Amino acid sequence: MTSSIESFRLTVFRTVAEHLSFTQAAERLHLSQPAVTSHIKVIEEELAVRLFERSSGGIRLTLAGEKLFAFALEAQRMTEQALQSIGVLTGEHLGRLRLGASTTIAQYLLPSLLARFVRLHPRVDLSVISANTADVVGEMLASRIDLGLIEGPPGASDVKVETFVPDEIVVIAGESHVFSDGEEYRVIAPEDLVGEPLLVRERGSGTRRVVEDALRKAGVDPRILRIVMELDSTEAIKSGVEAGLGIGFVSRWALRSEQTNRLSVIPVRGLKIVRHFQFIYPSGPEPAGAAGAFLHLSRQFRQPYVVPPQSYPSD
Repeated sequence: MTSSIESFRLTVFRTVAEHLSFTQAAERLHLSQPAVTSHIKVIEEELAVRLFERSSGGIRLTLAGEKLFAFALEAQRMTEQALQSIGVLTGEHLGRLRLGASTTIAQYLLPSLLARFVRLHPRVDLSVISANTADVVGEMLASRIDLGLIEGPPGASDVKVETFVPDEIVVIAGESHVFSDGEEYRVIAPEDLVGEPLLVRERGSGTRRVVEDALRKAGVDPRILRIVMELDSTEAIKSGVEAGLGIGFVSRWALRSEQTNRLSVIPVRGLKIVRHFQFIYPSGPEPAGAAGAFLHLSRQFRQPYVVPPQSYPSD
């Protein structure tokens, strides 16, 4: 993304250089690939140099391209600093805010928070990517996002972590599943999960990592589970469970729709999976400008998350 006071062609070049891909740059900038190629061609003609070397294996920056990329990054940084300083004078945040959010957070928590932020800061240039925890952390380490919201441990020591809101992961089954026997609830043992067809999130997902750790502590080796499908979203797991493909683990934040009436939460004795969603941001000073404003708003958003009371039998 770019500010209106920044050269758009320079933004196009910088985006291609960051990803070393015309296709990915086009997706990020919401342009066609020919349009991206055209912008790069114009810059190369104006400078009378080649900025990229193309081969069957992809593209890479030429020496001239590397020098221009360094200046483009510095121009971007200075533009953002200027907008932040002007925002302090006017009391209105300007510039851009690049967010990355794990899929569960992006689907169920982020929309309402974004709506509040946009009402307060309508002139901020906002972009959001949704990915699993590992990919959000990767985007942060590559400096492609300003703030991240993740579901599991970041697995990296060079980012700062701040608790956002609590969550609980529960087992769900469809109405016709044997675990859903028509009672208010039916408590099962952890070993009852073994052999059941299981729908899980993909590797790299914070939810999957937390679930596997909790199962090990409960005496169940995740390697012996009967995983029939790996899916990249909680909604896909809910739909698959509803269709009778198996059981699944999902966040309680996801059980707030009409579809929930067709799903049963199955208590598992000795398995209570509680976690916290977390903010991550670069090491160093706390984020300022639009990123700082978003972080401040999120802290106000925090509230005690009360899991619906359930009295499980002790044995």
